Parts: sequence; structure tokens; C-alpha cells
Amino acid sequence: MTATIETALAGSSATAAAARRQPYVYRREPLVEPDWRRFPGWADVTAEQWADVQWQRSHCVKNVRQLRALMGDLLAESFYADLERDQAERATMSMLVPPQMMNTMVPDGASAGSAFTDAFYADPVRRYMIPIFSDRRTDWPSHPYAARDSLHEHDMWVAEGLTHRYPTKVLAELLPTCPQYCGHCTRMDLVGNSTTTVDKLKFLGKPVDRHEAMLDYLRRTPQVRDVVVSGGDVANLPWPRLEAFLASLLEIDNIRDIRLATKALVGLPQHWLQDEVRAGMERVARVARSRGVSVAIHTHANHAQSITPIVADASRAMLEAGVRDVRNQGVLLAGVNADSHALLDLCFRLLDGAQIMPYYFYMCDMIPFAEHWRVSVAAAQAMQHDLMGYLPGFATPRIVCDVPFVGKRWVHQLADYDRVRGISSWTKNYRTSIESEDDQALTRTYAYYDPIHTLPEAGQQWWREQASAA
Repeated sequence: MTATIETALAGSSATAAAARRQPYVYRREPLVEPDWRRFPGWADVTAEQWADVQWQRSHCVKNVRQLRALMGDLLAESFYADLERDQAERATMSMLVPPQMMNTMVPDGASAGSAFTDAFYADPVRRYMIPIFSDRRTDWPSHPYAARDSLHEHDMWVAEGLTHRYPTKVLAELLPTCPQYCGHCTRMDLVGNSTTTVDKLKFLGKPVDRHEAMLDYLRRTPQVRDVVVSGGDVANLPWPRLEAFLASLLEIDNIRDIRLATKALVGLPQHWLQDEVRAGMERVARVARSRGVSVAIHTHANHAQSITPIVADASRAMLEAGVRDVRNQGVLLAGVNADSHALLDLCFRLLDGAQIMPYYFYMCDMIPFAEHWRVSVAAAQAMQHDLMGYLPGFATPRIVCDVPFVGKRWVHQLADYDRVRGISSWTKNYRTSIESEDDQALTRTYAYYDPIHTLPEAGQQWWREQASAA
């Protein structure tokens, strides 16, 4: 062996050893579609059925009875009782889990009985898609300042379902349903079916009238250049109706960015692989390019387990159709991904495996019964610190706090932070649509609250005293 080769091998070995000493070790692993036939209820499901979007939609798990039929004897009875109690006493979202999403829970197929039940209890995807009573906190199940519409989006409606919160951007909620319901949903006030704890609001206008009112506002408001088309989830809108709305948006000269919000790219990728949808997206993207408008898709994945080959196929199909970017907006959730290694695993799985750009991780909003998911601002700041330097700069996600009456703020942007009581103060540099006459809007500070159980004892005692006084 020559000295040059020996030196190179020694250098390679030293580099590998150094990599192993890094706080996080990068590994590129192939995407895998778990075998859905490991679940007794799907033992005879073919690959053709699995790829069919109508089969996926018609076999969603919507209740305990359907979960029991799917799982057979894999799960202990104690889990079903735990779930039933949560549905009766705590759930803010009704149960709706597509087979694709269900299949990413316990993907390695632990054996039946106690081993599978323990794995299912601990599974990160299960924790936010199928919350159970024992997940929730009993000391502070809800923060005293939790609210159904925690971001006050309804207060900022300029047309029914059209939120004008930021100076140049709006959110258009075209419909109130999704192909899957996540337990931590920030729009739990409106989206989905009513539960025993939440009587959902309903849109009053007909869809065609509401959509036209949105378009009319945008035609009359030239300072708006960016529209997030959401819901609910645009995958639940029949494609011809969605394409017609997008075509009308593209005719408005001031609209320069259109973002389609869809959890379905991850939870129901079969939808975005349909010939009708792919061809329609090509038409939309072609018109957008001719007019200098960017069209992107924003999806929602919270754990690396959810990124499988068919998700990558759907992302690639949209990019090939002409979409500028597919981006991910996750949520920081304790027990799911509130750990820098879990976040980096997800980011690399998105970027390397599916060409999905890691974009944002939001702190979980202050909705009822969400305290077991929420983390403190300090914990979020530590995670942002630990993410830096591993991913390319353009693919390093920002961790943001969506502060009520303020909007998205990078977690290090706070103006003041009482870590004992868990109260952070924030400022903003623009007025929302409800503050046009408010002279103090840009000088006032706005509060955000850490989960009380994360505070030191002095802080927890202070909150107990506040609750007692109230």
C-alpha cells in the first residue's frame, strides 16, 4: 500500500470518527412504504387498492369501532377505553385518519398484545392523529388563556373565510373540511365535525358566493400580493372548483404568490397523483408562469415516519407539473418531534427523500386541551439553536411563535421574557385589518404564555394563585 493511499485512508477514518462525535449524525436512509397488510383489517388489500384515492377516502378510520376492526387483537382493550374517554371529554377534533397516515404508525410492525399496544401508545404519529385521554395533562389540561380561535382569525375576516392579518397577505379558507383531522388543529373552532367539547362554527354563505366575495375583495385591495389558499384542506375541494378559483386569482394583477395548503400531500398523496389533478396543476402552473406568478404547495408533516415513497411520488408529480416549491410547515409537539434530532431526521427525510423544503415549525397554538403538546419559548429557542449548521441555509426551517394579534415571530424575536411565570412579550411592525385606527398598535407589547407545567415551582404557584383568585 502506498503512503498516499495510507494517508487518505487514515484521513477518511479520522473524518468518520469525527462525524460520530457530532451531536447529530447525518444518515441518508431509503424511504420505505410500510406493509399495510400487517394490520388484520387490511390483510387482503392489494397495491392497486392502496394506490386508489377513492379506496383511501372510503377506508378512513373515523371511530373506535373502525379502529377495532382494523387492528383486530393487536391492541389491548385498555387503549380503546382510553380513546373513548378522550372522545367524550377532551377531543376538539373528530377522528379521521386516512389509511396512508394510519400505515405510518408503528411502521416496523411490533408483535401483537402488550408489545404492540406499548408501541402504539408511544408512536409519535399516533400521538397527534389519535390523541387519548392519558396523553392529556390533568393539572393544566388547558391554559387559562387558551381560546377556540386562539389567533383571532375570525376577527380579521374581511369576507367570510378571508383573513387579512398581514399587510400584503391573506388567508382564504375555501372550505371547512380536511381529508384528515389532526388533534392539535389551530382552526379547531371551524374545521371538522362538532365534538362533545366544541360546537363548531359554520360558514353561512354558499361556497360560490363566499369565493366570489373573496375575489372581489382582492380585486379592490391592490396592496395584497400573496394568497394562502386553504381551509380545511384544498384536497377536499373538487378539482374543477379549485382550478376555477385559482384561474380567477391569476387574473388579478396584484396577486404575485399563491400557496396551496394541503396536509393531503403527506396524509393522502394518492389525491395529488390523480391524472385529473396533475393535468389541472400543469394548466394552472403554465398560466402562472406566463404571468410571473409563483405557485407553491405547503404541506404538513410532523415526523419522519410520515415521509414514504408515495409521498415522494406526489411531491415529484407536483414539481414536474410546474409548482415552484413544495414546502413543509410542521408544528412543534411534545411527544412527537420536540427534539432537535427528531426535527433534523424529519428535515433530511423531507429534503433528501421527497424534495420537500423544510420551511416552518410553528409552536403549538394555545387552543383548549393542548397543554400536553405545547413547549416553552425557551425550549423552542434551544431547538432552533441546535438545528443550525446541519442543513443548507435555504432549507433550515425557522421555528416561529404565532403570537395572538401579532402573527408569526421567530422565537428569538421576543421583546421581554419572564421565564419564571412563562410570559413572553412581543412587538410588531404592522397593523392588522382590525387596527387601522389604533395608534398604539405598533408600540404595544403582546403576551404569549408558556405551558404552566414547564415553569419552575414559583411560577406554577403564581398561576395557581391567579386561578384561585379568578
